[in-house]
Amino acid sequence: RKKRFFFLNLQKRDTFLNLQKKTLSYKKRDQIFRKKSKTCKYALFLKIFRKESSEKKRIQKDLEMSRFYEDARELANRLTIWSKNLKSKKSRYIITSGGGGGIMEATNRGAKEAGGISMGLTISLPFEASSNIYISDDLDLKFHYFFMRKFWFIYLAKALVVWPGGFGTLDELMELLTLIQTKKIKKRLPIVLYGTEFWNSVVNWDYLIECGTISEEDLKLFFISDSVEDAYNYIVRFIEEYKLKGPNF
Repeated sequence: RKKRFFFLNLQKRDTFLNLQKKTLSYKKRDQIFRKKSKTCKYALFLKIFRKESSEKKRIQKDLEMSRFYEDARELANRLTIWSKNLKSKKSRYIITSGGGGGIMEATNRGAKEAGGISMGLTISLPFEASSNIYISDDLDLKFHYFFMRKFWFIYLAKALVVWPGGFGTLDELMELLTLIQTKKIKKRLPIVLYGTEFWNSVVNWDYLIECGTISEEDLKLFFISDSVEDAYNYIVRFIEEYKLKGPNF
């Protein structure tokens, strides 16, 4: 009796198996259905396991990426302190970010904690918040078009630190490197790509050279760093050596 009513409704069970009652005995149909049930349970287990495994990897990656928040905060803090201690009041360098959350927030936060001011060049997006709370008063500039935002990022920039990001980050970086490579920008600009593993995974620089799409000289346009100390020293030395005189473009 238990075998016969392994599923409460025998008719539904037969429909599921697409078997006719006259063709197979109850015992045979139960054996087939139990085999099917085990397969379904195994498939369900795999699906749950894969989902949990995927979520675990996502959490681990988020934890790894979270270090960039603290690194950005520390670097912005150190650069702000350095800028405030410069003798010439005309030579003042202000931290400027995209104005949003995450690493952008960290840079504005680091500057504020150092007692300095910082700007945020925010942009209206349908799925991201803008204007973090650490941007200095009256220095939150809002944009609607990306090209205008990129222009003002580059126009007055004296140094650039590019953190791990998505399409927007890649777009801004590649456009800037193109402008410098083609000498559309005349000024010397220190560019730091922060996060060695990230940038070497996202862009295969050696393969670009192998294909002849860029030259080895082009790799000198930027500096890849994995340390706040290295990035800080590179930027400060570069600015002190060249003092970035001349036109902004």
